[in-house]
Amino acid sequence: MARYCPLFSGSSGNCTYLGTASGGILVDAGVSARRITQALKDRQIDPKTLHGIFITHEHSDHISGLKVFLKQNPMPVFASEGTLGALAQKDALPAGIAAYVIRDEVAVGDLRVTAFATPHDSRESCGYRVVFPDERTAAIATDIGHMTDTVKAAVLSCDLVHIESNHDVAMLRHGPYPYYLKERILSRIGHLSNEHCAALLPELLQSGTTRFVLAHLSAENNTPQLAQTVSQTALCRTGAVEGRDFLLSVASPASDCDVSIF
Repeated sequence: MARYCPLFSGSSGNCTYLGTASGGILVDAGVSARRITQALKDRQIDPKTLHGIFITHEHSDHISGLKVFLKQNPMPVFASEGTLGALAQKDALPAGIAAYVIRDEVAVGDLRVTAFATPHDSRESCGYRVVFPDERTAAIATDIGHMTDTVKAAVLSCDLVHIESNHDVAMLRHGPYPYYLKERILSRIGHLSNEHCAALLPELLQSGTTRFVLAHLSAENNTPQLAQTVSQTALCRTGAVEGRDFLLSVASPASDCDVSIF
């Protein structure tokens, strides 16, 4: 049984659980350890059944709870070489925690995990593709300044794709952010807009993806309704029918009901 739970998603913090009946992993730990622990317990997931934490990059909304959570629940950490270096500089790992550079596919519990490079303004960010024991697959792909061939190849044919739909360009351009921050978000190493996210979804659908979860939405420059409408329109233009050919949802900043078995 494959289980996917987007515990927290957005600019205020990110953390996703993927697992089976025998245990699982976390991708990122961007909220407090207390909140992560409670979110897991709310879903009847014992933190002691976690086999490891995979970090996408070192920005605070992806690692703010990491050190304390690892002190409470020691387990291996996996990340790119650049990210592990950044975590060491930030003193984000407790002493004695095993940390591994992920280069090829790694087996963690009964999951197989592969990293893929993402274009973001961090040391060496990545996303993850997870294969479950029944060969179903899920991809976590956020913090993407633009869609690269590498990212596309990693997410194509996955059963479930957790993909960034960060901002509406008009809301961002006319919003309260300072100019430099707007330019950073809009850059090729910033974040993926609703429109750029939606442009990929028909190709993913054609490759076999049936579950789409829009993630890492900006609280200031987007709304769940807007992001969902843009992606829904792109998918339905192919002739696909929501509920029959695909399921589309939005990962919220902190949800007590986002539990998916697929």
